[in-house]
Amino acid sequence: MGKRVIPPPDKGRIEVVELKEALEERYLSYALSTIMHRALPDARDGLKPVHRRILYGMRQLRLEPGAPPKKSAKIVGDVMGNFHPHGDQAIYDALVRLAQEFSSRYPLVEGQGNFGNIDGDNAAAYRYTEARMTDVARLLLEGIDEDAVPFRPNYDGQSQEPAVLPAAFPNLLANGSSGIAVGMATSIPPHNVAELLDAALHLIDKRSAKSGELLKFVKGPDFPTGGIVVDSKATIREAYITGKGSFRVRARWHKEDTGRGTWVAVVTQIPYLVPKSRLVERIAELLTDKKLPLLADIRDESTEEVRIVLEPRSRSVDPKIMMESLFKLTELENRFPLNLNVLMGGQVPRVVGLAECLREWLDHRREVLLRRSRHRLAEIKHRLEVLGGLLVAYLNIDAVIKIIRKEDEPKPVLMKRFKLTDIQATAILDMRLRNLRKLEEFEIKRENDALKKEKSDLEKLIGSTARQWKSISGEIKKVRESYGPTTALGRRRTTFEVAEEIDIKAVTEAMIEREPITVVVSEKGWIRALRGRDADTKGLGFKGDDKLGFSFNAETTSKLLVFASNGRFYTIDASKLPGGRGFGEPVSLMVDMEGAEIVGVAPFAGGRKFLVASKSGNGFVVKEEDCLANTRKGKQILNVKAPDVAAAFSVAEGDHVATVGENRKMVIFPLKDLPEMGRGKGVRLQRYKDGGLSDAKVFTLADGLTWIDKAGRTYTVEKSDLRDWMGNRADAGRLAPKGFPESNTFK
Repeated sequence: MGKRVIPPPDKGRIEVVELKEALEERYLSYALSTIMHRALPDARDGLKPVHRRILYGMRQLRLEPGAPPKKSAKIVGDVMGNFHPHGDQAIYDALVRLAQEFSSRYPLVEGQGNFGNIDGDNAAAYRYTEARMTDVARLLLEGIDEDAVPFRPNYDGQSQEPAVLPAAFPNLLANGSSGIAVGMATSIPPHNVAELLDAALHLIDKRSAKSGELLKFVKGPDFPTGGIVVDSKATIREAYITGKGSFRVRARWHKEDTGRGTWVAVVTQIPYLVPKSRLVERIAELLTDKKLPLLADIRDESTEEVRIVLEPRSRSVDPKIMMESLFKLTELENRFPLNLNVLMGGQVPRVVGLAECLREWLDHRREVLLRRSRHRLAEIKHRLEVLGGLLVAYLNIDAVIKIIRKEDEPKPVLMKRFKLTDIQATAILDMRLRNLRKLEEFEIKRENDALKKEKSDLEKLIGSTARQWKSISGEIKKVRESYGPTTALGRRRTTFEVAEEIDIKAVTEAMIEREPITVVVSEKGWIRALRGRDADTKGLGFKGDDKLGFSFNAETTSKLLVFASNGRFYTIDASKLPGGRGFGEPVSLMVDMEGAEIVGVAPFAGGRKFLVASKSGNGFVVKEEDCLANTRKGKQILNVKAPDVAAAFSVAEGDHVATVGENRKMVIFPLKDLPEMGRGKGVRLQRYKDGGLSDAKVFTLADGLTWIDKAGRTYTVEKSDLRDWMGNRADAGRLAPKGFPESNTFK
């Protein structure tokens, strides 16, 4: 991509530029620079410029596998000075990552010294560490001196650097990559190289193969830290076909018996890129906050191998449910995104599928093969030309010596006498006297014949696509032998399982420690939970002019049913209620009440029934189970149309119903007169000339009717004193008994 260079204005002259155009042009230049030279890897060698420059710089320092390592400071300095004019720490961080066995599936750098650890500790400073290349890096650079790849000027034009590496190893998918550019990002997990090479061989045989077909060979990611991928095959397939998706990775664990029926869960592999120390700290924090009630203790017994010991609260705890709660709340389960956004041909950023990604690497290998073959062919032609001249010299050795001895300028004379080229004449003149032996003549003839055969083979290779792919297949098979599934480095570390269906309700309840609480609801709908049963609510503070509405006993594992004036029931987990130190939190923030007000709240007990009624005096009985809502929007039970609203809510425990209107008239009738419904408007409870229903209550007639007076005391009217208010459903009733609260409610 060409960059338009704006010449600076003449000294002393001001040039007027449109701000919009200037910003667009500069930001576009920055965006292209980030995309092309920093964030996105090249699909051919799987490297970003900084990694490519580090490897090439190490090769120039002759840090081949097996060679003595050099200080990292030396490597960083040379790379920064010759190729990468950025911060030394950025270069060193990239070098360190290439050497970390828990970061790179197939490390490109072999480090000596402290290169960090899986706990998340940083590497030692570069003056303390040493490094050299691994065999994988050697494969990436193989043939770079044989014109295998194009070179370009470095940042100051003083030397050359490779635009891409030959890459005899499918590094992009084998080691993965991640980066964030401007407006785009990439995230590629590591894979098993033997599987990738099998897929590549299949692609050579069947060029048109699709990504889904290659999943017979590529099972999925293969992380350096192992773990278990718990996604379905369909999900994995979709990700590789589209180039976008994610993988659920879980820690590997097993149950370990500790004698006398006790056990512990031992984690031996953790998800990729999760620092172990942070993971352990997070679990310990949740343990302290009592958010992991099934877990008693956590110990990190790791040495070079990961070993995190999780001790259950009791031997009766189900290990799978305990681990499920940990997977849900901690990084023992993590998602690794897949976004195969790469530079195709080193130029065009594009999201590709698995097949297209591997095909790009294979096409690059073919181009490398052709370039190396042409380079070798040119070398052979030059050598054959030299050998032809040397053979002429041997056949005419006496004449050649005579010309050299007598002529001041023997070169043109030799060329004219024996019809030699300039190169041949120069080779004869540069020949040493010791090479005039008879044996040397036979060696030259043998070399000449061997080179002619190699030349013929190379010409056939360059002229035949089938031969080229056969040669590439042979190279791939050799690499597969070195990194096959039976080798230590090539053995698959990440496995695949289908996540067991665990009862989420059981897991959720198991995660909550069961404790008694007192739920407090204010008149304006603020809710909170106090520790303990029948907690003292007298000294509680409320926001502004708000005050206590009502309170009731529950447990942290309870589900609270909230009945609102819009006739809907909402469900809230008691474990999510704020504590009693503050003012609490409005219920309207926990569920979508759409401006409705709270009519009543009760803990779900199961098997009960509720009386619900509207201000217009209509109502019915509903089963408690029918009131449970699964969403924030609640569940419509009592149908009301504006301006009518829901006005009464009572637990239907008893045999009679008492209703009181805004006109302070009360009527009592049998509960059996009310229908039981799942949803509806209901039937009329009480008839009014003016106003509507104020409150309703279900009670047992033999025990009398009770209400709460001004002083907060319970007042009871015996059965014998209630005969004046006994009547039929839909009666108008008569004025409430003396002492009935001015609020016109039973609460």
